[in-house]
Amino acid sequence: MASDDLNSKFDEIEGLVALVQEGDSDAFAKLYDILINPIYRYVYFKVNSNDAEDLVETVFLKVWENIRQYSPKKKSFTAWVFRIAHNLVVDYYRGLSDKVVGELPFDVPDQTREHNPIKTTQRSLDKEILKIALSKISSKYRDIIVYKFINELSNQEIAEILGKSEGSLRILQFRALKALKDVLGEMGVMYL
Repeated sequence: MASDDLNSKFDEIEGLVALVQEGDSDAFAKLYDILINPIYRYVYFKVNSNDAEDLVETVFLKVWENIRQYSPKKKSFTAWVFRIAHNLVVDYYRGLSDKVVGELPFDVPDQTREHNPIKTTQRSLDKEILKIALSKISSKYRDIIVYKFINELSNQEIAEILGKSEGSLRILQFRALKALKDVLGEMGVMYL
């Protein structure tokens, strides 16, 4: 789901949150349907693909347990959920501190229905290259790129998630793109 979809559903999401806070579990199911793909994409690009589903499940469990504490005055619900996901990813890596952390997996889920094997193969290779390149830049830059260009969140939403101003976010975004460009260049990847 693109950011435009999330932005266009802002009022619907906030309305569903109010219903969930009153105890409506069907409203929570609708929230889940709206947010599952963007949250999964975020977590998937951050952790081992075998652990992504478990972490996403934990994200929504935490949302369910703490939704009464959510206040729209502090940040948007979407930003609040992404912040929970971010914190769980941080906890995930803290739990691995005694273990060796390997590279990010290369298998990115393809949600398109492409029937052209050449295009499908090229898209798969592009995703593998992106995943490798993302694994070689700092975590804060990777977060920004995943939020902005993979989940297509707005700068305002990303700033809320990261607890930064939009101005500082733009600077970080510029640096993140430069770091990614440098890594891709070192990998010999030609880009436009």
